[in-house]
Amino acid sequence: MKMATETLGAASVAPAPKIKSELMEQRVRSARLFLIPMLVALAVVAGWPLLRSIYFSFTDASLSNLDAAQWYGVGNYLRWQVLDSGAVRYRGLLVDTAWWNAVWNTVRFAFISVAFEAVLGMIVALVLNAEFRGRGLVRAAILIPWAIPTIVSARMWGWMLNDQFGILNDLGMRLGLLSQKVAWTASADTAMTAVLIVDIWKTTPFMALLVLAGLQMIPKDIYEAAEIDGVHPVKQFFKITLPLVRPALMVAIIFRLLDALRIFDLIYVLTPNSAATKTMSVLARENLFDFDKFAYGSAMSTLLFLIIAALTILYIWLGQVRFDGGDR
Repeated sequence: MKMATETLGAASVAPAPKIKSELMEQRVRSARLFLIPMLVALAVVAGWPLLRSIYFSFTDASLSNLDAAQWYGVGNYLRWQVLDSGAVRYRGLLVDTAWWNAVWNTVRFAFISVAFEAVLGMIVALVLNAEFRGRGLVRAAILIPWAIPTIVSARMWGWMLNDQFGILNDLGMRLGLLSQKVAWTASADTAMTAVLIVDIWKTTPFMALLVLAGLQMIPKDIYEAAEIDGVHPVKQFFKITLPLVRPALMVAIIFRLLDALRIFDLIYVLTPNSAATKTMSVLARENLFDFDKFAYGSAMSTLLFLIIAALTILYIWLGQVRFDGGDR
């Protein structure tokens, strides 16, 4: 009788894994159904224009008549001509000094701005994570720079950095920090610094917001145990806070890196004609529309996509970034 009861009980429990498996399959199917509209929209909005740009980069397309574009091969990227003297003259995007200057400006801007934003964002997030009176108001106020549209921020800072009537030059002269007024956005020596200041001011709150979300996921019990053991707050940060918040920080950095590598609006408004700050996006736009070199501009856009993809993959690989909240 006992064995029969045990057998009956085992039989009633056995189907549970199958039910669980069916439930997971239903969830996967539902997730795929919900993803299909997004994937279709993404293919139409992003995928098709990207493929068209890649195609036009191998043609002699002109903005005035795209339908008459003829296949040109890799001539927009690299072509050469052998002169009568026997010398070889290379032309194309891969030997264009203006393009490589834009690549250098973009990469330098991206890495410097993201590095400062990561450090400052961590500091701001630690402050906002602490308990103090008026914390909610401070959290709302810190997001104001990020909430302001980039065009508005660029125009506002353009007036503030003006060498004739800008408030920063006026304060610098009054406080004795400057011996003469500085043309921050017009001078090649200070244009990149000015752009970096504006971008760091605007996007540090975004970084702080993402890091703050990671900080709030850390259990308070860990810090209480560390305090009981007499662990110094600085050691708590490096041994507890930083390792546990690392996944959120790495994801925040990659989001900002992607945004910084394709920077356009801030540069275009603040320093539109400066070779010291001209980025890949700005140069590609000039060739696409201003100079009517649509095929050449498409080649720039294609290389911009490939460079961003390569740097992103390299960062994910070296940083061992995962998007499910864990580490490899």
